[in-house]
Amino acid sequence: MDERYSRQMLFAPIGEAGQRKLGSSAVCIVGMGALGTVLANHMVRAGVGLVRFVDRDYVERSNLQRQMLYDEEDVLNGYPKAVAAEKKLRKINSDVRIEAIVADVTAHNIESLLKGMDLVLDGTDNFQTRFLLNDACFRMGIPFTYGGAVSSRGMSAILVPGRTPCLRCFLQSGDAGGQTCDMIGVIAPVVDIVASYQAVEALKYLVDANDNRRNSLVTFDVWNNHYYEMKLGEPANNCPCCQLKEYPALDRFDQDSAISLCGRGTVQIAGSGPMDLEVWRQRLEPACVKITVNAYLLKAELPDGEQLVLFPDGRVFVQGTDDLVRAKTLYARYIGS
Repeated sequence: MDERYSRQMLFAPIGEAGQRKLGSSAVCIVGMGALGTVLANHMVRAGVGLVRFVDRDYVERSNLQRQMLYDEEDVLNGYPKAVAAEKKLRKINSDVRIEAIVADVTAHNIESLLKGMDLVLDGTDNFQTRFLLNDACFRMGIPFTYGGAVSSRGMSAILVPGRTPCLRCFLQSGDAGGQTCDMIGVIAPVVDIVASYQAVEALKYLVDANDNRRNSLVTFDVWNNHYYEMKLGEPANNCPCCQLKEYPALDRFDQDSAISLCGRGTVQIAGSGPMDLEVWRQRLEPACVKITVNAYLLKAELPDGEQLVLFPDGRVFVQGTDDLVRAKTLYARYIGS
């Protein structure tokens, strides 16, 4: 057994047998922002056999305060978060299989992304994706660790199909218009605490330490010194996911192709198919103030101050506006219908 895990194996509840279980396990992290980077760091260092992560975004300077795998060079290079994280994590543990996927997680692709996973870790930052994750996991019978952090507040739980309620049972509305880090900020320590709660429950599950698994939702405020633990209890009788088996988030194939990324001044437009970035550089160059391009994305600064970010999978970020109409207008003007 690799010496790197010696201290972890000295921890009796894991031991050599638990380490072998970790080495044969596969996990998927959805979202590689603040929570996701801490989660990935823990899973890779712990020796989980396959760590897959998915993220749609790229590294920006405002991420560096709390997203632990990124640095200023990643910002300058314009790397997608999944790519930058993969580069760091491969240097940490070359024995772990790492699969970095740059993509938007949708009802169309989520089940293929989660196929074959033993556990899913929630690194998302919005309830739309979080409920999509919840519904897919419960339909596929895959446990997931829920986590959220904003301001100095955090919460976490592990949700296991057939054993616990799902997320919809105690967060029915999701309040997609609620407070986010982009609106009221966040301090890095609360992110680390939430992700560590998630990671330890993941380790318990993967080594079959089921008697030690926490059956509660933990919420806390590290600045104001509050801590509360709520038992998960029984599923809600009318829950559309874990009781009625309707999985509403998975049926939203008709959702608008343009969505506002809350608090970011950015609208994402799904696009109609793959993009050759070099072709688009040539097309956009005459009409744009400045263009930068790498293997992963193209940034085009527009004359009126907005910016387009094009991805090879066909997605486009329109940055500088939250207005869907304005974003669609710019998209149609520069990219086409």
